[in-house]
Amino acid sequence: MPEIKKPRRGSLAFYPRKRAKRIYPVIKTYPSVDKLKLLAFPAYKATMCTVKALTKDNKIVAVPSTILECPPIKIIGLRFYSNGKVITDVFSNNLPKELHRKVRIKPKDFSNVLNSIDLSKITSIRVICCTQPIISGIGKKKPEVFEIGIGGKNISEVFNFAKSILGKEISIKDVFKENQFVDVIAITKGKGTQGPVKRFGVKIQDRHAKKKRRHVGSLGQERPGKVRWTLPMAGQMGFQRRTEYNKLILKIGENGSEINPKGGIVNYGLVKTSYIILKGSVPGSRKRLVFLREPIRARGFETLKFVSTIL
Repeated sequence: MPEIKKPRRGSLAFYPRKRAKRIYPVIKTYPSVDKLKLLAFPAYKATMCTVKALTKDNKIVAVPSTILECPPIKIIGLRFYSNGKVITDVFSNNLPKELHRKVRIKPKDFSNVLNSIDLSKITSIRVICCTQPIISGIGKKKPEVFEIGIGGKNISEVFNFAKSILGKEISIKDVFKENQFVDVIAITKGKGTQGPVKRFGVKIQDRHAKKKRRHVGSLGQERPGKVRWTLPMAGQMGFQRRTEYNKLILKIGENGSEINPKGGIVNYGLVKTSYIILKGSVPGSRKRLVFLREPIRARGFETLKFVSTIL
């Protein structure tokens, strides 16, 4: 009989399949953008829904979508880099009271530090932000703290822009627009330790299998006598950092009451602040913090004439 050839079961694209270090991700790469603006924005995943959209061909289509609540973020500090190394941090004088348990920063005047920075040695500037979950519908007080990159090519213009927003609130409309594509970075749902059938899609053995049915048929060749890392085996599944590219923004709203069902969203509550509706699904569970980033593989804009409320 001819030799049977088929592709391997289980992708090797996401190795190592280990747990993420924290429940919200780190943005490692930003695209090159000329406009002076923040290059990412955080949001809390609320639920999935179905919306009606009117295309440019005047056709009404049902679109599976995801609702994300986007309370405004607070710019609490600036971080200066020189060739990938942190030079110094500058913090705002009016930090949120919920932040004092999270970040121990003694109140002092950073104006002298800000004025003494030599921009000729600075290669990039990022803002240090914190979320405001206390004004959202997830029932949480403790904010998340993270960095966000800033667009722009001239470092002096970026520095002046960063100084102008220090200590202020930034909303989702200051960063993104409707009908724009964004990248979604999030931590997926954690499923614990799973076997090779669920983790890799390995075929279940027939009833004549000698040892196990939900297992690979062989652990490898006799020589060299070792088990290769490419072999599908049991281990951690889920709770891993993933990036999905080019998600379309269908709608950006400021009043959460427009989309709240009676009694609130199941396992979430009420959307109390501004929100965003993305086309398609988003990684992670409800109430999890996800990041929307400027698209690194940009596709431009897509035109939708009208987007309704939830069906």
